[in-house]
Amino acid sequence: MKIAFDVDVLAKQLSISDMVQQVADWGYQYIEQSPHPRINPFYKHPLYSKETEQEYKKALAATGVEISSLIVVYRWSGPDEEQRKMAVANWKKIIEVASSLGVQVINTELSGDPKQQERCNGMWFRSMEELLPLFEREGIRVEIQSHPYDFCELNDETVDMVKSFRSDNLGYVYSAPHGFFYDQGKGDVRHMLEYAGDSLSHVLFADTFNQELDCRYIVNPPWLGPTDAVVHQHLAMGEGDVNFPEIFSTLRDLDFAGKKFKVGGDSIACVSYFGFPDKMQDQAPAARERIEKELLGK
Repeated sequence: MKIAFDVDVLAKQLSISDMVQQVADWGYQYIEQSPHPRINPFYKHPLYSKETEQEYKKALAATGVEISSLIVVYRWSGPDEEQRKMAVANWKKIIEVASSLGVQVINTELSGDPKQQERCNGMWFRSMEELLPLFEREGIRVEIQSHPYDFCELNDETVDMVKSFRSDNLGYVYSAPHGFFYDQGKGDVRHMLEYAGDSLSHVLFADTFNQELDCRYIVNPPWLGPTDAVVHQHLAMGEGDVNFPEIFSTLRDLDFAGKKFKVGGDSIACVSYFGFPDKMQDQAPAARERIEKELLGK
């Protein structure tokens, strides 16, 4: 199992070299490269100039840190066909970037529009029919997560979509801070992880509040519904409502740490804390240490 740190909280304030050095200083061996304005920006075409490549590879070599995975977010489920086509072009380019970095795993979201679920579902399957042969040819493991406000937010349905392709190049991401969306507020983490089963290749660790409970979040105007706006957090474990003891217990029962996949190798446990950069000096190492203790017995 690779334990990675999602560098979103660092990329907004540090150079690439300093970002990599900070991850190394916190004791992590792996970076999960979330959308970065110089590499894989949200929704837009990938960039990644020669200068960026040189800076990144130099920092990795100097620290011994490796990239476990890239995160990309594209509108490959539309709902507009022109958006979908541009997203497919973005995918083709980001696979070139991943190859140049020696990265075999790409973590992504369903995207789309929850108000147009049927249309977006069809668009996503259309994109997958075009892209899956490319993933398979290039030896890339693409891992799917549903995200709050995607056209599908549910754990079991998303798992079924992933498994329907029966491909070693597709995996499932369970994101703990999105889990209350995954089962509409029940928070039955054991069921969700067990349902993912052999497709579970990646877990994101961060805490959040249960948006279904009264006054956990207060949204104004009060008549806004779940297809108008959604809220969640990426807090340190223990600061919200997520049942992490049950998550760790279930992952041990599933031998998540010992999993090896035909494509992309090890499973990935990623610390995905965003909300409080001023607390990261303490929270980031503590999260790594807890995952090591809970899942590796260190």
